[in-house]
Amino acid sequence: MKVARPVGDGAGEGRRLPIKAVLWSVALAAVGYLVLSLWAGWREVVAAVAKVGPAVILGLLALSLSNYLLRFLRWGHYLALLGAPVAWRINLGAYFAGFALTTSPGKLGETLRSVLLKPHGVPAAASLAAFFAERASDLLSILVLTAIGLWSYAPARPVVGLALAGILLALLLVQWTAAIAAIDRKAAARPGKWAALVVRLCEIVLHFRRCFSLSAMAGGLLIGVVAWLAEGVGFWWLLEALGHPLPPTTAVFIYAFAMLVGGISFLPGGLGGSEAVMIGLLAMNGLPEPVAVTATLICRLATLWFAVGLGAVFLVRQR
Repeated sequence: MKVARPVGDGAGEGRRLPIKAVLWSVALAAVGYLVLSLWAGWREVVAAVAKVGPAVILGLLALSLSNYLLRFLRWGHYLALLGAPVAWRINLGAYFAGFALTTSPGKLGETLRSVLLKPHGVPAAASLAAFFAERASDLLSILVLTAIGLWSYAPARPVVGLALAGILLALLLVQWTAAIAAIDRKAAARPGKWAALVVRLCEIVLHFRRCFSLSAMAGGLLIGVVAWLAEGVGFWWLLEALGHPLPPTTAVFIYAFAMLVGGISFLPGGLGGSEAVMIGLLAMNGLPEPVAVTATLICRLATLWFAVGLGAVFLVRQR
């Protein structure tokens, strides 16, 4: 006779696993950022941080928070389009808790939202489709922002072109409903876990395409551009505070292109790729190396790691 496993044990283990992932990602990143600071000269970095001051830091955090809230509104709109609306308080808690795992490769850890929303009547296919719609919309929005300064950075054009071609090809393929339906039928007729997985993937893709009607795509793109522009403006403001101003178009381009490279690299949270691109482009524009490193560190702490910190708070509050 089988003995049922206590529910509490499973729930406790389920909670410990994501928290461990958060702690490991934070610890590894902290070590990496410390090494980066020492390499650039820690005295210069500390002096530059003091020069920025708390008012600018708080302003950067406010701009980042506006980015998160705008993307949350878009997320809620996608769920409504997919026929899975949920009360905003519950949705907000689940959405922000997903940020705790944003340092996972491709931000796939953010699919934790599917687990948190499922007890509230949101099918996994709908929440996963909304997640992939968000990623596609973010990528398109960042591509729009990179276009601001792309004409003056010829080496960046192939990267932007390949990313744009990839996202457009994916959007075209998901519109091919006949092929998706055929794959679904063949998989449904076969036994086994892999066939069942293909069936689920087809269901997610069919949900995903509903988020990319002309009106939904235009709305998602507009929100994404404004959201990511807020952080790009924050990066420009940070450079001003450090005493090394750049034209707004240049600053926004550097920020957007660094995010693009980090995103398509599939590294956890873009760690390493985004920082290297940001430091390199700032140095190309005449910033001393310690200032370039400091600007990059502060920017990433006020954007990526601020989101992870908020996500960890919301994740701990989840039952």
